[in-house]
Amino acid sequence: MIPYSLYLHIPFCRHRCAYCDFNTYAGLEQLIPAYVDALCREAQLLASSAGARLPVHTIFFGGGTPSLLPPGEIGQILQLLAELFDLAEGIEITLEANPGTLTVDYLRDLHSLGVNRISLGMQSSRPDELRLLERQHDYNDVVHAIDWSRQVGINNLNLDLIFGLPDQELESWRETLEQAIQLKPDHLSLYALTLEHGTPMAHWVARGLLAEPDPDLAAEMYEWAEERLDQCGYEQYEISNWAHRVGNTVRFACQHNLQYWRNQPYLGLGAGAHGFASGLRTANVLSPAAYLQRCLNGWNSSKEGAPDFPLTPATVNAQAIDQATEMGETMMMGLRLTQEGVSRSVFQNRFNQALDEVFGGQINELVALGLLEWVGVEQEILRLTARGRLLGNQVFMRFI
Repeated sequence: MIPYSLYLHIPFCRHRCAYCDFNTYAGLEQLIPAYVDALCREAQLLASSAGARLPVHTIFFGGGTPSLLPPGEIGQILQLLAELFDLAEGIEITLEANPGTLTVDYLRDLHSLGVNRISLGMQSSRPDELRLLERQHDYNDVVHAIDWSRQVGINNLNLDLIFGLPDQELESWRETLEQAIQLKPDHLSLYALTLEHGTPMAHWVARGLLAEPDPDLAAEMYEWAEERLDQCGYEQYEISNWAHRVGNTVRFACQHNLQYWRNQPYLGLGAGAHGFASGLRTANVLSPAAYLQRCLNGWNSSKEGAPDFPLTPATVNAQAIDQATEMGETMMMGLRLTQEGVSRSVFQNRFNQALDEVFGGQINELVALGLLEWVGVEQEILRLTARGRLLGNQVFMRFI
């Protein structure tokens, strides 16, 4: 059985950043204790409906700002998950954190609870860019967070960075990436800024208060980062993700995110969380208040007519995924993996159909355009070319 991954959404923030369109809310920290109770209740209901003790090999606290949760409440959640699921030995447990919310004592408590991976939202090293993004930390907070994490024994550390900001110059991006590299993180996630509808930053650009981001310059920033990170011993294993390379071995690739990119099953708990299991893609209610009401006052697991796995009282949307859709999604997600790509044999074993028979036309066209390539001793692996990584969305849409 393929092991599951668990995603737990923590929607609370002290301040909602100008570019953010995630399901997050500022000023609701008073709901945290009740929210943790609701999250635990949803986990209990989900596990009871599964019909078996499910194997789980990654847990990811995402947000929002999960580092706003007190250690005791993170411990409450993890203890319950250990009772409900069959957690793998050496399970990867990630917590996303705003660097400005961390202390050495907090990190020591996290480590004692089993959290072994921290993902820090650094975004930039420059004060002017952090102000533009409305981040509530500075570069020194990142330095301290990295030092403290290693001091307490957490040695799997990721930094998130954003490039392609309005009016950002190539030199300022180089400065940020060099400052990040200097901290020797085990993993780096680099994302081009996307102006999401309804965000303050999109509104500022629309009103002419900020320049429109330059996509050509963003592409130049991305290509420079690819070259520089390779020089510094990082392997690009996904379009936006790099992990530390030791010899020929890529260490510290995010096992949780690999679950998504391989289109394998995961369970989403919390307000606005998504999941994929038993042929269903699920989405939970967005509002934390509505989530509390649904989970704490929802159906009893012994009640006749309770929803079937993987549905919970928080589920507001469930889409059945047929094989044709799953094959297309597997291509779209798998081709994000820049080295692993999509394997002929893995595809054949999963769907009992040959990759070339299902998508031969699209593949031949994209290979001719120089966006995809076959690699390996027997031309076993289909993956993006360097040019294809810049034009990934044009590739992915051919399979959906």
